[in-house]
Amino acid sequence: MTLRIGLLVFPGVQQLDLSGPYDVFAMLADTTVHLIWKTREPVRSSGGMVLTPDTTFADCPPLDVICVPGGSGVGALLEDDETLAFLKHQASGARFVTSVCTGALVLGAAGLLRGRRATTHWAFHDLLPALGAIAIRERVVRDGNLVTGGGVTAGIDFALTVVAELVGVEAAQAIQLQIEYAPAPPFDAGSPDTAPSSVVASARERAAPLLAQRAAIVARCAQRLGL
Repeated sequence: MTLRIGLLVFPGVQQLDLSGPYDVFAMLADTTVHLIWKTREPVRSSGGMVLTPDTTFADCPPLDVICVPGGSGVGALLEDDETLAFLKHQASGARFVTSVCTGALVLGAAGLLRGRRATTHWAFHDLLPALGAIAIRERVVRDGNLVTGGGVTAGIDFALTVVAELVGVEAAQAIQLQIEYAPAPPFDAGSPDTAPSSVVASARERAAPLLAQRAAIVARCAQRLGL
């Protein structure tokens, strides 16, 4: 039976949060990958890339995997009743409910992280408990049928983890080999635990206004959820 995997695409989505997992999932045999939004009108990613949804909320079939990427547009989604209702509906029947980066906050706003282990981008990790989650600092975190990935590039690790659950480890390894996913970054600066302190301080300073904005939205979401 054909697997149906859906990734939310929305104005301000982080393109790599979306396209990394998309490429991994699209390599699965007998699988349809949907790019889902309210309409089929093109949307612009946080970096300016134009992406075109192929499925709407209204015509989306039941999904085996629902995935929410992150991005600058996440703030609007946290209080978007139509999007949250769609996610709750799909999550009720999905084999896996998933996110990459700050997409986890959207799952939380939909009430899908209560009492569950989850992760997100390091800069926004402290917002997870307010949404009922048990925040875990790992690149990929699985709690039952909930699978969350850390920031941006963790989306590839996340997708390979989900593929291993869906069709087996060997199939996931074959995809990893096909995309030559063998990271060897030129710097050990991909985590606040390893990056130079000056780089971390600068990154935190840049993220501070957005963190404050999202913290206020998350507080409203938590109140609405009774948390």
